[in-house]
This record gives sequence, structure tokens and C-alpha cells, in this order.
Amino acid sequence: MEDRTRGMLEMAAAMVISGTIGWLVVISGRPVTQVVFWRCAFGAMVLIPVCAARGYLRRDAISPRQVWLAVAGGIAIVANWLLLFSAYSGASISIATAVYNTQPFMLVALGALFLGERITLAKLTWLATAFGGMLLIVQAKPDAGALPGNYLAGIGMALGAAFFYALAALIAKHLKGVPPHLIALIHVLVGSVALLPLLAHGGWPTGALTWGTLATMGVVHTGLMYILLYGAIQKLPTHLTGALSFIYPIVAILVDRLAFGHHLHPAQIVGAALILLAAAGMTLGWPWRRLLPWETRKSSS
Repeated sequence: MEDRTRGMLEMAAAMVISGTIGWLVVISGRPVTQVVFWRCAFGAMVLIPVCAARGYLRRDAISPRQVWLAVAGGIAIVANWLLLFSAYSGASISIATAVYNTQPFMLVALGALFLGERITLAKLTWLATAFGGMLLIVQAKPDAGALPGNYLAGIGMALGAAFFYALAALIAKHLKGVPPHLIALIHVLVGSVALLPLLAHGGWPTGALTWGTLATMGVVHTGLMYILLYGAIQKLPTHLTGALSFIYPIVAILVDRLAFGHHLHPAQIVGAALILLAAAGMTLGWPWRRLLPWETRKSSS
């Protein structure tokens, strides 16, 4: 099997795995701090032997400055997981995932502030499109049984999760040359240490189902997912990894519908579609003028 095909399969598998994590978070029935701790702990159990086998645990694999940057990125990633998982109970998995996909715009804003990157008219147009989708979601009624205050809080936490993911991505730009598996290992070790004092919150997990979901999130949704993801990134061009990354929100929305019966209202569907369209346009560098019917006619004439 050629590298490109294998990379596409690895990327698709990683995104399908990511799209099902919300289901496991909900059915685990555990406090979010516990869920993230065990995700990190079980994930570390997978990534430590992988990094050791690849020779990444040598002292010269990462400099002291890069270690501190990776630790800062780990703090951002853990904050991202805590906020995103907390958002599920207020805004539902579908809405939280759609709002979470505003992360490319957060990264553009951070890049402009701290790296002096230029914001083009095309990026502003996609940003305006995503903002319109956000307004539709915010103004829509929450699903039956949900409290309006919790709904808005869930949206706010999903936005916060997107911000911390973008912050981690910004930090990762300064870690060029560091093996990505090693960065992932540092992230989960940071999460394990940071959340250890909160482990007793909510009582000790009991039952095969609870332990099974927690172990699956760590072994499959963290360890295996990172291995597949980074393996795909090494084999695929950027535009393909960007395109395949949108499997994740689609799977998450389908899982939310099938597992919990959550359906999106018309305004929420339009809002989520606008956010995902804008995120795809931003990530893949689509020329937004081509989407306008009169511009399409001009280009074809």
C-alpha cells in the first residue's frame, strides 16, 4: 500500500476515533476532571513505550527550553479537554463540536497578535461567515430539557476550548524538530500530574463499564489516535490532512444523534454548517469569491 493511501486511511481512522469521544465522556458518568486525568494516565501508558521504541526518550531529543514550551502546550491542551468535555452537558456534543471548530480563526488571531502574521480579506470573509453561524447557534433554542443558561455556558466553554487548542497549536510552532509523539507524551504527563490532586473528586470510579470507557479514552482515543494522526501527517500534504480533519465533526454530530437522540434545530443546522464551511475554507485556503454564483459564471465564461 502506497504511503499516500495509508496516510489517508490513518487520518480518516484518527478522525473517526476523535468523533466518538464525546459519547464515551457522557456514558462514563464521571466528573470531567476524572475523565481527563484517566485519559492522560492511560494515554501515557501507550505513548511511553512507543517513544522508547522510537528512541525519543534520549536527552538530546528535546532541549530544556523546548521541554518548558511543551509543558505550556500541555497545560493548554488539558484546559482544552476540560472545557470541551464540560461543554457537552450544556450545549450537546453536536453544538459544542461545531462551535469548537472555530479554532482556525482563534489561531489566525493569535498568529496576528504574536507572530505578526497578515490577516487577508479572504480570512476576514471566512471569519465573518463563522461569526454569522455562531449568532444563529446562540440565538437558537436549546434542545428539549436543556436550560438556556447551561446552553450558553456550553457554547462559551466550547469557544474557550477552541482558544486553548489554538494556543497549543501556536506553541507547537516553536517546537519544530521535536518528535510529535514526544510532545504528545509530555502533554499527557502534564495532565496526569496537574489533575492528580483532583482525582478523588466525585469518588473512585467503579464498574466494568466506567473503567472500560476511561481506558478506551486513554488507550484508543489518545495513544492510538495520536499515533495514527502523526503517522498520517508525515505521509500527507497539508491540504489533505485539513480536508480529512472534517470527518471529526461530522462523526461527532452523527454519534450525538444516534446515541442520545439529540437533533439540531433548523437555525442550529445552518449555523453549524456555516462554521464548518468557514473553517474548511480557512484551513484549505478556498478562494471565497468562487463560491459566489456570479463569480462562478465569470470564471467559466
